[in-house]
Amino acid sequence: MRVGKREPVTLWVTLVVVATVALLGLTSVQTTVGAAPRRSGDVVGVYAGELSTINYLVTASTSEQSVAANTIDTLVEYDHLGIVRPALATSWEVSPDGLTWTFHIRPGVMWVDYRGREYAEVTAQDWVDALRYSFDPANASLTANVAYRVIKNGERYFKGEITDFNEVGVKALDRYTLQYTLERPVPYFLSMLTYTAFMPVNGKFLAEVGDRFGTDNEYLLYNGAYIFAQWEPHNIQVFVKNPKYWDADNVHINRLTFRYNREASTLAPELFLRGQITGASIPTAALDEWMNDPVRRKMVRPGMTNFYTYFYAFNFDPKFAPEYEPDNWKIAVNNRNFRKAIFHGLNRQAALLTEDPYNPDRMLSNTITPRNFAAYGGKDYTQFGPLAAIAAQETYDPELARRYRDLAKQELAGKVRFPVKVMMPYNTSITSWTNRVQVIEQQLEDLLGRDFIDIIPVGFPPTGFLDATRRAGNYALQEVNWGPDYADPETYTDPFVPGGTYNRPEMALGYTEANGKTRYENLVAAAKAEILDIGRRYELFARAEAFLIEEAFVIPYRVGGGGYLATRLEPFTSPYAPFGVSELRYKGQVVMDQPMDSEAFNAAYERWLEERAAALAREAAGAGR
Repeated sequence: MRVGKREPVTLWVTLVVVATVALLGLTSVQTTVGAAPRRSGDVVGVYAGELSTINYLVTASTSEQSVAANTIDTLVEYDHLGIVRPALATSWEVSPDGLTWTFHIRPGVMWVDYRGREYAEVTAQDWVDALRYSFDPANASLTANVAYRVIKNGERYFKGEITDFNEVGVKALDRYTLQYTLERPVPYFLSMLTYTAFMPVNGKFLAEVGDRFGTDNEYLLYNGAYIFAQWEPHNIQVFVKNPKYWDADNVHINRLTFRYNREASTLAPELFLRGQITGASIPTAALDEWMNDPVRRKMVRPGMTNFYTYFYAFNFDPKFAPEYEPDNWKIAVNNRNFRKAIFHGLNRQAALLTEDPYNPDRMLSNTITPRNFAAYGGKDYTQFGPLAAIAAQETYDPELARRYRDLAKQELAGKVRFPVKVMMPYNTSITSWTNRVQVIEQQLEDLLGRDFIDIIPVGFPPTGFLDATRRAGNYALQEVNWGPDYADPETYTDPFVPGGTYNRPEMALGYTEANGKTRYENLVAAAKAEILDIGRRYELFARAEAFLIEEAFVIPYRVGGGGYLATRLEPFTSPYAPFGVSELRYKGQVVMDQPMDSEAFNAAYERWLEERAAALAREAAGAGR
């Protein structure tokens, strides 16, 4: 499983506010003073999916990694404004060539057991022991690749090409000094350190418990904000504040209690109304009922959007059934004007009403990389290069769509059969998606004409949905998504690599250049090669992304998250980052006496945006000194 493409979160995780920003290019950061503790209630929730392991060095499941997120600290962390801060490292330096990163470990931090009893001090060797464990293929770590793809000799050791772990690029120079050596300069390395693959483990404890490590809360040590104090599978999970935590003043919630309920997602709204749980997601089908009730309306607020990007992908390597005429589609989709007609003909706002009937515009995204994902020099990535114009432009333009349609008809006359069949899969278990394909079918056919295209929605069951559709090339046009792996726009190029399982843009005709690679591949390669000038790097990635959009290889659509919540968790207090496990943490969060309504939420959001902009400006000024 790829990092960033994780399992759906359990209900209690969905209460965490998710968002992101990244600051790159820092070479040394010093510890900042924590805020005073705030008064907060406890968290009580329900969950439907039981944990199978809490071995954070192995699992790639979000619900399982959330245990580590709240009980094991990382070298760095992100605050509620998205600024990277010291955590178990008090400061760090990077060599001029970008290959060697040296971290100074915070002294006096203790490992404790599930009863809070001290076991040992956290030292630099704990990060060495963690990689030694996850790089051992016998342990079957699902996240080892996150680290070994950047750590010198990590992949060679994992594959058995070398057997001496001392050749791997991780060293404890002394008790409190940790050093990583990379295979190549990685501008976003700092953001990768918030993944479980870069969490520490006490080697002595690991040897003592052996294969039992992470099989129960008793067979884990904790150095984070919480201790996993009680775990009775299919009954209860209890986390209590770690009294020996180094940053205890920034942990405001004292206790997290989650009870098993196989009907958690269905019953949660009613349980919230009874005062039995801290929060619940309000299904779209029930939203009108809540919004039209004067009492419940004051309990509902928007959920934060996240940084999964959703887009409609044109498939250049169709492998669907003959009845949908894949050969005909392949000719049509290779016509730029045909794609542009659909690109400008898709009314995204109308489609999004199936997801958010009250404020769909907040989820719209004109770019593949969402706005506010990454910034450099106080400037958002989507404002670099040609992306700036794209980000400000509404793609839906009926007149322009019909103009492209007419051009496509002329160019494809005698080459394709009209109407072109557009096989469009959807997941039958998602009501909003089922409704959305019907809206799109009617809207596009009404605008462009049923003599031009024939949108054919095809339902697939949720089990094995991606294997049966996108991964199999069994679609013409499909709504797909991607989540970021690290704090750099490079992460949003991954769906479009040659041989990938998205829309195979390398198979589009007419885009191959002199070196045998496509225009997009060459643009991405140039951007990846720029590792020192981050502003220039962003400019180059923006050119590559703009090319995909301008050529209508994809139609950017929306960001993830959103929806509506009834919750007493205060928004904008959680860590703000889309990569690693930062988004899963309760550190910094506060449980209020009463839930917040939409009006109060929107006002708080505006204040948070101002605070974030100011923080980014301060960081940019500091980095420039």
